[in-house]
Amino acid sequence: MSPASPPGQQAVSTMDPAEAHDPAAWREGFKTGLPTLFGIGAWGLVVGIAMVKSGLTAAQAVGMTLLVFAGSAQLASLPLIAAAAPIWVIFATALVVNLRFVIFSALLGPHFAHLHWRQRFLLGYVSGDLTVAMFLQRYPSAERVAGKLSYLKGLMYPNWFAWQIGSLTGIFLGSAIPAEWGLGFAGTLAILCIMVPLIINNAALCGVVVAIAVSVLAYGLPYKLGLLLAVVLGMVTAMAVEESFAKRKAKHG
Repeated sequence: MSPASPPGQQAVSTMDPAEAHDPAAWREGFKTGLPTLFGIGAWGLVVGIAMVKSGLTAAQAVGMTLLVFAGSAQLASLPLIAAAAPIWVIFATALVVNLRFVIFSALLGPHFAHLHWRQRFLLGYVSGDLTVAMFLQRYPSAERVAGKLSYLKGLMYPNWFAWQIGSLTGIFLGSAIPAEWGLGFAGTLAILCIMVPLIINNAALCGVVVAIAVSVLAYGLPYKLGLLLAVVLGMVTAMAVEESFAKRKAKHG
């Protein structure tokens, strides 16, 4: 039991202002992410249809979209599942495709390391590429300010719901959509719409160029391992170029 407040003094809340719910900050985050929600829902629709078309049952597809919640990893793993690839190849491919979230969590860590692990786990689960980028644009500094957590939730939670609504719609309506609609091409366009804004500097561009070249040259590898190799070499290239630029900048001031 907490001690009573001294007579004549009002009890003071011990809640961190940065953690307290701030409706205005939540609405600001929601408005910032609102223009992206339609695209996220459409991207989820494409992935939902792809899961059903690849041979997964509706129950399996629903389980994947709720547990995995990672469109690029889901699409990368579907051809491997359909080809009956070894489970370690499927998991390794999904892991490598999602390695960017290690970088995201390292960027968000200084902002929310003080939160309970359950809160951090939930935020990690609902995080997405665009929501993390928009949050860091709004809060580049890790200082604890009121409304920061509410702003992040205003970005992430609607994004998660938009994805799930689109994905579940695709799962349950996928069998009714004719193949001639070209949904495979729509999926490629959706990936490009997400990828292009993330190419924010020369290091990222170099990584993308290397990944594209390797994926073409290694296309014939079994179990789609060319994709895995392309992602790894692309990431290594981007990190090496970024480190080289940082050293050059430090050397020349």
